[in-house]
Amino acid sequence: MGWSTKQIPSLRGRRALVTGANSGLGLQTALELARAGAHVTLACRDAGRADGAVATIRDQVPDADLEVRALDLASLASVRALAEALDGEGAPLDLLINNAGVMATPERRTADGFEQQLGTNHLGHFALTGLLLERLKAAPAPRVVTVSSGLHRIGRIDLDDLNWERRGYKRWGAYGQSKLANLLFARELQRRADAGDLALRSAAAHPGYSATHLQTAGPGQGGGVGDRLNALVGRVGNVLLATSDAYGAQPTLYAATHPEVSGGAYVGPTRLGQNRGPIGEVPSTRAGHDREVARRLWERSEQLTGVAFGLPAAEPVAG
Repeated sequence: MGWSTKQIPSLRGRRALVTGANSGLGLQTALELARAGAHVTLACRDAGRADGAVATIRDQVPDADLEVRALDLASLASVRALAEALDGEGAPLDLLINNAGVMATPERRTADGFEQQLGTNHLGHFALTGLLLERLKAAPAPRVVTVSSGLHRIGRIDLDDLNWERRGYKRWGAYGQSKLANLLFARELQRRADAGDLALRSAAAHPGYSATHLQTAGPGQGGGVGDRLNALVGRVGNVLLATSDAYGAQPTLYAATHPEVSGGAYVGPTRLGQNRGPIGEVPSTRAGHDREVARRLWERSEQLTGVAFGLPAAEPVAG
């Protein structure tokens, strides 16, 4: 028997924030955290869809303790506004689930001029985590889970051109870079938390190939024949190959709640190329363990976002 959401311990008295909780993996994650008794903040860009998600959760968990907050990860002003509101309220934050994302979009820029996928998937979450660090530190055993992807395997961190300003833009290459950045961030956060003697556990998770709107929303943008073909392939794949979003959320929930998750772990399905089977800690590419690139990416992310965590860098590995 593998792990299941029935093994999530009681989370009563704990507070969680899930980005992109209005649909897909985020909605399923928020649902199960609420079922376990947590106070769950659904941090979403679309208020109408967030209200729909609240109704969906309360259909299954009538006494769910929920609130909705506005968050657009493609805008640092929005990220700061949410963090400042929560910081002003002073409540501890036990679980931060960095889930929201975009996939394989046409070349676009965020409100701050970042390449859209890097800006939304990585830099927005990087800034949010840093700005909520004091709320996390106020909790007795905080966790941060950042959702990466098996497609981190195609990613390459180009520190000289993170925002695709000199390279010819490749939508899947940009997605892979952003997901590799998510994984490196999760591991570097753990190293810096350890160096700063914080009782914080950071982990990354990936869903395998799970049926969500990501497979069609981003690839279908642009309006061209190729865009429509990409969206069609995504729809067919969701029907024939993908697991459910409920299953796809299990690695995130495992990373957020399992008592024995290692700091810096990467959690996902353990069989069939990390697409099926029991949930557990899984290997990543060598690039996903590159401490020097992770350190430099962290420093560059602080420069780009203007958010400094105030955490010491880990000692370099000898030899």
